[in-house]
Amino acid sequence: MNKQSLNQKLLQKLSPQQIKLMKLIQLSTLELEDRIDQEIELNPALENKNLEESEEYNLESNNEEKDDENIYENRDIDIDQYISDDEIPAYKLYSNNNHYADQEIKEIPFSGGESLFQILQKQLGEHKLNDKKSEIGNYIIGCINDDGYLTRDNQAISDDLIFSRNLNCNLEEIQEVVEIVHSFDPPGIGAKDLQECLVLQLKRKKKKEEVQRAIVILERKFLEFTNKHYSKICDSLKITIDELKLAIKEIEKLNPKPGGGMDSSKYIQRIIPDFSIQVEEEKVHFTLNSRNAPSLRINKEFSNLLLLHKEKKGDISKSQKDALLFTKQKLDSARWFINAIYQRQQTLILTMSTILEIQQDYFLFGDEKDLKPMILKDVAEKTNLDISTISRVVNSKYVETPYGTFSLRHFFSESIAKSDGENISVKEVKNIITDLIKNENVEKPLNDQKLVDELNKKGYKIARRTVAKYREQMYIPVARLRKKIS
Repeated sequence: MNKQSLNQKLLQKLSPQQIKLMKLIQLSTLELEDRIDQEIELNPALENKNLEESEEYNLESNNEEKDDENIYENRDIDIDQYISDDEIPAYKLYSNNNHYADQEIKEIPFSGGESLFQILQKQLGEHKLNDKKSEIGNYIIGCINDDGYLTRDNQAISDDLIFSRNLNCNLEEIQEVVEIVHSFDPPGIGAKDLQECLVLQLKRKKKKEEVQRAIVILERKFLEFTNKHYSKICDSLKITIDELKLAIKEIEKLNPKPGGGMDSSKYIQRIIPDFSIQVEEEKVHFTLNSRNAPSLRINKEFSNLLLLHKEKKGDISKSQKDALLFTKQKLDSARWFINAIYQRQQTLILTMSTILEIQQDYFLFGDEKDLKPMILKDVAEKTNLDISTISRVVNSKYVETPYGTFSLRHFFSESIAKSDGENISVKEVKNIITDLIKNENVEKPLNDQKLVDELNKKGYKIARRTVAKYREQMYIPVARLRKKIS
């Protein structure tokens, strides 16, 4: 039986303004600039101080040349008497601000060029093909992915051409055009899998004995080769270990991704450091990129409209009331946005100051062994901010150091206890694993258990499954796949 009841609850919810502020904190420098441009475009009460000054300068210079044209009207209202300096945030009036002083903006450039699709299309145009084969060739090129592999088989291409372009072609015609694509540069383009890609590249080389032997190995013993069962290959093909070494050297020269790095049409992220670290006389300090501190202010002419409404006496019409309400809303929104940008800057500065305090030894010397264990909770406790806020600050933020440009997440890592009770960073353990693998015997590489034994000798208490996890995170293959013939 349903009953009505009255319950009282105390809930904590984020206000819409707090949610917007959290989204602002999460933005990168480029995204922040886009967000500011969008806000200025939507809100006439907000303007960019630097942009406005440059526009005023251009207008004044043009006015000197066209003084007789009376471009501007004489106004009886002195706007300055209605607007005080409070419209400009106080933090913008200090030129010697240590945290986000004017500085040279360093960006990582990216180059342009032709895409892989355009390069292959040009080579297709160099062959004298009829209209039908030309259309088949264009479709095949369109099915090649960024790594240079053909993602559709001949039957699927035939079906696609029939349904999408009403072009009826048999498998022999498609295979003929596929072989033409295989002759394009870079070698190996248009292969259906890795095995075919490597074989195509070898067939473009000089007909040396070791090249021919490498082709036989890939065509007949590809599975054994990928699993590095070298003794089985030698026994099956009746070749010596020295002959196998020469063939493997030829295979190692090949490119497993012939299309990789050629497609400039892909999105390339521009990394603009949000912070810059300087080390002077064994002291570390940082600056916030000035692009994170835009010169925003309230539009004086727009705010003056509100004052004009207040000066009017008597009743006002409904349209004037709507205009007054619109003006108030835009002014409140502009003031909140300026304040939110300021809060974002202060949150970034506070977080980076705490990271700098914890990881000062690393920033002084640049040795990753000096990185201390640090998680989001550690920074949150020192800054009295929520963990979610720290996570948003760390997201998509980069810092320029004397040792390179890194993501802020690079300085966060969990801790592992050594046998003497000292807590060390996981990054230190990963560096040791990398060094052990780099110096291992390539004929007998270290498996995960042997890596554990070596770490235990150095005083690091760690389980085998943990070593396997770290190895996989660093994209290091298992010992069997690291085996080589010296």
